Amino acid sequence: MSESFTKGMARNIYYGGSVFFLLMLLALTFHTTKEMPKRDHRENITESVERGKMLWEVNNCVGCHSLIGEGAYFAPELGNVYVRRGGEAGFKAFFKGWMNAQPLNIPGRRQMPNFHLNDQEIDDLAEFLKFTAEMDVNGWPPNDEG
Repeated sequence: MSESFTKGMARNIYYGGSVFFLLMLLALTFHTTKEMPKRDHRENITESVERGKMLWEVNNCVGCHSLIGEGAYFAPELGNVYVRRGGEAGFKAFFKGWMNAQPLNIPGRRQMPNFHLNDQEIDDLAEFLKFTAEMDVNGWPPNDEG
């Protein structure tokens, strides 16, 4: 190798690197567009899931909780709460009891406010959390308790 680094060498590295990363971007874009339809489960979106998503947004749940890694980390990740708390067998009963019991008033613990949701709204929010738990998220969150 030459002892001096020439302008021509620098230009070749610049152009070569640019072409390499452009090809890498195109390959990853192609891979993503090929894989995403396999993960899509929009056919599972019901009116209940839509209303639950609206409640999630209106009550600013993301201000404290994260969902699939997005949001605040003040309160637990809720992307897998459906699975963690009983799944099909017991989640809705657990969730209804949890929402109605807030705030727990345990000293030294963060308090979740009571949003005074009716039974239908709690069920809709539970359906939304069930929908998010069924998404293929490559193993996120990385631990059971979010």
